Amino acid sequence: MSDDPTLRFYAENATEYAAHRTRPTGEPLARFLAALPKGAKILELGCGNGEDAAFMSANGFDVDATDGTPELAAEAERRLLRPVTVLRFDDIAAEDRYDGIWASACLLHVPATQLPDILAKVRRALRAPVLFAASFKAGMGESHDVSAATTIILAPRISKPPTAPPVGENSQSNKS
Repeated sequence: MSDDPTLRFYAENATEYAAHRTRPTGEPLARFLAALPKGAKILELGCGNGEDAAFMSANGFDVDATDGTPELAAEAERRLLRPVTVLRFDDIAAEDRYDGIWASACLLHVPATQLPDILAKVRRALRAPVLFAASFKAGMGESHDVSAATTIILAPRISKPPTAPPVGENSQSNKS
Protein backbone atom coordinates (compact mmCIF):
# COMPACT_ATOMS: atom_id res chain seq x y z
CA MET A 1 0.00 0.00 0.00
CA SER A 2 1.32 3.43 -0.94
CA ASP A 3 2.16 6.12 1.61
CA ASP A 4 0.67 8.67 -0.81
CA PRO A 5 -2.82 9.54 0.54
CA THR A 6 -4.30 9.96 -2.94
CA LEU A 7 -3.04 6.60 -4.20
CA ARG A 8 -4.15 4.99 -0.94
CA PHE A 9 -7.66 6.46 -1.32
CA TYR A 10 -8.06 5.15 -4.86
CA ALA A 11 -6.60 1.75 -3.96
CA GLU A 12 -8.95 1.34 -1.01
CA ASN A 13 -12.02 2.65 -2.87
CA ALA A 14 -11.39 1.45 -6.44
CA THR A 15 -14.59 -0.60 -6.80
CA GLU A 16 -16.84 2.11 -5.39
CA TYR A 17 -15.07 4.88 -7.29
CA ALA A 18 -15.29 2.96 -10.57
CA ALA A 19 -19.01 2.32 -10.06
CA HIS A 20 -19.91 5.97 -9.43
CA ARG A 21 -18.90 7.10 -12.93
CA THR A 22 -21.27 5.76 -15.56
CA ARG A 23 -20.73 8.16 -18.48
CA PRO A 24 -17.73 9.57 -20.32
CA THR A 25 -16.61 13.12 -19.52
CA GLY A 26 -18.93 14.61 -22.14
CA GLU A 27 -18.49 17.86 -24.04
CA PRO A 28 -14.82 18.45 -23.12
CA LEU A 29 -13.95 14.94 -24.31
CA ALA A 30 -15.96 15.44 -27.50
CA ARG A 31 -14.06 18.71 -28.20
CA PHE A 32 -10.74 16.99 -27.59
CA LEU A 33 -11.58 14.14 -29.97
CA ALA A 34 -12.92 16.53 -32.61
CA ALA A 35 -9.49 18.20 -32.73
CA LEU A 36 -7.79 14.89 -33.60
CA PRO A 37 -7.93 12.84 -36.80
CA LYS A 38 -9.75 9.50 -36.61
CA GLY A 39 -7.40 6.75 -35.57
CA ALA A 40 -5.14 9.15 -33.67
CA LYS A 41 -3.00 7.62 -30.93
CA ILE A 42 -4.04 8.91 -27.50
CA LEU A 43 -2.46 8.45 -24.08
CA GLU A 44 -5.02 8.61 -21.31
CA LEU A 45 -3.49 9.39 -17.93
CA GLY A 46 -5.50 8.45 -14.85
CA CYS A 47 -8.16 6.49 -16.73
CA GLY A 48 -10.00 5.48 -13.57
CA ASN A 49 -12.72 3.01 -14.53
CA GLY A 50 -11.96 3.29 -18.25
CA GLU A 51 -15.16 5.08 -19.23
CA ASP A 52 -13.41 7.76 -21.32
CA ALA A 53 -11.02 5.22 -22.88
CA ALA A 54 -14.01 3.06 -23.89
CA PHE A 55 -15.68 6.08 -25.51
CA MET A 56 -12.49 7.06 -27.37
CA SER A 57 -11.96 3.50 -28.61
CA ALA A 58 -15.59 3.16 -29.69
CA ASN A 59 -15.13 6.33 -31.75
CA GLY A 60 -12.16 5.02 -33.71
CA PHE A 61 -9.19 6.21 -31.65
CA ASP A 62 -6.15 4.15 -30.61
CA VAL A 63 -6.02 4.61 -26.84
CA ASP A 64 -3.34 3.63 -24.34
CA ALA A 65 -5.27 3.70 -21.06
CA THR A 66 -3.17 4.12 -17.91
CA ASP A 67 -3.75 4.65 -14.22
CA GLY A 68 -1.34 5.08 -11.32
CA THR A 69 -3.32 2.76 -9.07
CA PRO A 70 -3.25 -0.99 -9.83
CA GLU A 71 -6.72 -1.42 -8.35
CA LEU A 72 -8.25 1.19 -10.67
CA ALA A 73 -6.32 -0.17 -13.64
CA ALA A 74 -7.94 -3.55 -12.89
CA GLU A 75 -11.39 -1.90 -12.83
CA ALA A 76 -10.66 -0.29 -16.22
CA GLU A 77 -9.48 -3.64 -17.62
CA ARG A 78 -12.85 -5.16 -16.71
CA ARG A 79 -14.65 -2.43 -18.67
CA LEU A 80 -12.28 -2.33 -21.63
CA LEU A 81 -11.61 -6.08 -21.85
CA ARG A 82 -7.94 -5.37 -22.52
CA PRO A 83 -4.82 -4.55 -20.49
CA VAL A 84 -4.47 -1.18 -18.82
CA THR A 85 -0.96 -0.03 -17.93
CA VAL A 86 -0.18 0.96 -14.36
CA LEU A 87 1.73 4.20 -14.89
CA ARG A 88 2.66 6.88 -12.40
CA PHE A 89 3.05 10.36 -13.90
CA ASP A 90 6.72 10.55 -12.98
CA ASP A 91 7.30 7.30 -14.92
CA ILE A 92 6.09 8.65 -18.29
CA ALA A 93 8.94 7.72 -20.64
CA ALA A 94 7.34 7.83 -24.10
CA GLU A 95 8.82 10.21 -26.64
CA ASP A 96 7.07 11.54 -29.74
CA ARG A 97 4.49 8.73 -29.57
CA TYR A 98 1.04 10.31 -29.11
CA ASP A 99 -1.18 12.61 -31.15
CA GLY A 100 -3.01 13.66 -28.00
CA ILE A 101 -2.97 13.18 -24.25
CA TRP A 102 -6.15 13.16 -22.16
CA ALA A 103 -5.66 13.77 -18.43
CA SER A 104 -9.11 14.33 -16.93
CA ALA A 105 -9.14 14.99 -13.19
CA CYS A 106 -5.81 13.30 -12.53
CA LEU A 107 -2.94 15.80 -12.77
CA LEU A 108 -4.70 17.85 -10.11
CA HIS A 109 -3.22 15.31 -7.67
CA VAL A 110 0.35 16.27 -8.60
CA PRO A 111 1.97 18.66 -6.11
CA ALA A 112 2.52 22.05 -7.73
CA THR A 113 6.30 21.78 -7.26
CA GLN A 114 6.37 18.57 -9.35
CA LEU A 115 3.98 19.69 -12.08
CA PRO A 116 6.60 21.34 -14.37
CA ASP A 117 8.61 18.10 -14.55
CA ILE A 118 5.47 16.03 -15.22
CA LEU A 119 4.30 18.44 -17.92
CA ALA A 120 7.74 18.25 -19.56
CA LYS A 121 7.33 14.45 -19.72
CA VAL A 122 3.84 14.89 -21.18
CA ARG A 123 5.22 17.25 -23.84
CA ARG A 124 7.98 14.79 -24.79
CA ALA A 125 5.40 12.03 -25.21
CA LEU A 126 3.48 14.11 -27.77
CA ARG A 127 4.32 14.41 -31.44
CA ALA A 128 3.66 17.70 -33.23
CA PRO A 129 1.21 19.26 -33.57
CA VAL A 130 0.52 19.05 -29.83
CA LEU A 131 -2.91 18.44 -28.31
CA PHE A 132 -3.13 18.05 -24.55
CA ALA A 133 -6.22 18.24 -22.35
CA ALA A 134 -6.17 18.28 -18.57
CA SER A 135 -8.49 19.30 -15.78
CA PHE A 136 -7.49 21.06 -12.60
CA LYS A 137 -9.33 22.39 -9.58
CA ALA A 138 -10.44 25.98 -9.69
CA GLY A 139 -9.04 28.23 -6.99
CA MET A 140 -5.76 28.53 -5.17
CA GLY A 141 -3.68 26.16 -3.08
CA GLU A 142 -3.37 22.41 -2.83
CA SER A 143 -5.37 19.77 -1.00
CA HIS A 144 -6.27 16.09 -1.13
CA ASP A 145 -9.98 16.79 -1.73
CA VAL A 146 -11.15 14.18 -4.26
CA SER A 147 -14.65 15.60 -4.68
CA ALA A 148 -14.03 19.18 -5.90
CA ALA A 149 -15.20 20.35 -9.32
CA THR A 150 -12.70 20.53 -12.15
CA THR A 151 -12.15 22.63 -15.24
CA ILE A 152 -10.95 21.24 -18.56
CA ILE A 153 -8.12 23.09 -20.27
CA LEU A 154 -7.35 22.30 -23.90
CA ALA A 155 -3.91 23.31 -25.04
CA PRO A 156 -3.89 24.61 -28.61
CA ARG A 157 -2.39 22.49 -31.34
CA ILE A 158 1.04 23.89 -32.01
CA SER A 159 3.83 22.64 -34.25
CA LYS A 160 6.47 23.03 -31.59
CA PRO A 161 6.50 24.26 -28.00
CA PRO A 162 6.85 28.02 -27.59
CA THR A 163 10.21 29.32 -26.48
CA ALA A 164 10.88 32.34 -24.35
CA PRO A 165 12.77 35.23 -25.97
CA PRO A 166 16.37 35.67 -24.81
CA VAL A 167 16.73 37.66 -21.61
CA GLY A 168 16.52 41.36 -22.35
CA GLU A 169 14.80 40.97 -25.74
CA ASN A 170 11.50 42.83 -26.02
CA SER A 171 12.17 44.40 -22.63
CA GLN A 172 11.15 48.00 -22.00
CA SER A 173 14.02 48.41 -19.56
CA ASN A 174 16.58 48.00 -22.38
CA LYS A 175 15.26 50.99 -24.33
CA SER A 176 16.72 54.42 -23.74
